[in-house]
Amino acid sequence: MKSEANRPGEKPQFDERANEDSYFAVQEHELIEQMQSEHRKVEAMGRQALMTTCPKCSGKLAQCTVKGLAVERCESCEGIWLNKGDLAEILRRQAMGPLGTFFERCFAKVEVPKKA
Repeated sequence: MKSEANRPGEKPQFDERANEDSYFAVQEHELIEQMQSEHRKVEAMGRQALMTTCPKCSGKLAQCTVKGLAVERCESCEGIWLNKGDLAEILRRQAMGPLGTFFERCFAKVEVPKKA
């Protein structure tokens, strides 16, 4: 009976299947990573599509400015949708009155773009 173990003095046989298995494992891993990145892109596009549709009527949302804040307005039902904290900021700016608005404009830390 021939022993499966390598005997001293004999060169071990190279197993080509080991190389083949590792090659295909690497290929499968790269394919899985590519599929996961494509899946993430599709999910991001779906979230973006949901963010640009009106929750009430499924119309398209467009950005408009109210008291210096960007809010979303539905083009079909004309509903206005605010992000977290937008209503409080609009009310704060409204309560300042014209003098407060003037001071905010004068002393705001916003850089004015230079003309060329």
